[in-house]
Amino acid sequence: MTRSPRLGVNIDHVATIRNARGGAHPDPVRAALMAADAGADGITAHLREDRRHIGDADIARLMDELTLPLNLEMAATDEMLSIALRHRPHAACLVPEKREERTTEGGLDAAGGHNHLARYVRELSDADIRVSLFIEPDPAQIEAAVSLGAPVVELHTGRYVELVFDGDVRGAGAELDRLRSAAALGGKRGLEIHAGHGLTFDTVGPVAMIPQVMELNIGHFLVGEAIFTGLTDSITRMKEAIELARAEGARMGAPA
Repeated sequence: MTRSPRLGVNIDHVATIRNARGGAHPDPVRAALMAADAGADGITAHLREDRRHIGDADIARLMDELTLPLNLEMAATDEMLSIALRHRPHAACLVPEKREERTTEGGLDAAGGHNHLARYVRELSDADIRVSLFIEPDPAQIEAAVSLGAPVVELHTGRYVELVFDGDVRGAGAELDRLRSAAALGGKRGLEIHAGHGLTFDTVGPVAMIPQVMELNIGHFLVGEAIFTGLTDSITRMKEAIELARAEGARMGAPA
């Protein structure tokens, strides 16, 4: 059986709830430790320029207390590079960032921003931090990631999810085909393929079936679902959904 994708749990929005009122509760580090106990394979946290959710102290505590790999999502800025080099997380995922956006909107333009990104990829890699680029499922972005020397790309699944919930079956199918094609191309070009953004119990299956996808990063939905069923239950159910979909894909002979 093809190995199921790893599940990285993003804890940003535990911090969003904490910061809505101030104080220390709910604690995102406690959520990360609970996620580890529930079977998460890694923890993702996005340290934004405006510190709207995760803060510097959270990153320091995560590095001290976590036994799972930490994936630090970060903009390609000198401030964030300095923080990453100081803490040296297992991985750093370079993402686009706009102050006015509620959440990350779309993928990084690795092709258009090649010259700007090159130094960040190089310096992070030199520090033995695994670099990934959060990109659209587009051949030009895949080739730019290869040119930059980033070993990993994370394919943006947000548009696929939006089309599913809009009821646009044809559009969602076309976007899923884009994800499959980009994953296949990236795999052939030697990249490790991850995917994420907006995935839910109802939408994760087709993405988990893509054989090149080695990791799925999911956060907002799991934190939201935890309000109703608890964090352990939401993570356990997501792991089960991923594993079942991957097994079904293998039985169906999902195209490589």
